[in-house]
Amino acid sequence: MLLVPLRLSPGTDLRRALEALPASHGTDAAFVVAGIGSLVEASLRYADAPDNVTLAGPLEIVSLSGTLSAAGAHLHVSMSDASGRVFGGHLGHGSTVRTTAEILLALLPNGTLTREHDPATGFNELVVRPLP
Repeated sequence: MLLVPLRLSPGTDLRRALEALPASHGTDAAFVVAGIGSLVEASLRYADAPDNVTLAGPLEIVSLSGTLSAAGAHLHVSMSDASGRVFGGHLGHGSTVRTTAEILLALLPNGTLTREHDPATGFNELVVRPLP
């Protein structure tokens, strides 16, 4: 495993940038270990909701973590507004970096992440496999 600290600049779509990072480092599997920063606005999907909502900023990223793979990103974020109210859920496309996003990425160069149907949950769940 290789840990990569990085900073995303203002105007960057946070989710799209995160989705592109593993390939730019020669793998298709990574974990977002930690993330902080600020957003102009955020696209968020709440638990068991069918659609994303857009939250107007400025917003502070309190925490960010998840998985990145060829099968897709699964990213959870918590953020607070100027009044200190905290919102959390799945990070969506259209979440724009305001001043900075500081991310710690764990690359898995010797493994792959995918998602497969889990009959116990009814959802496509994470499967970790070593590369041959």
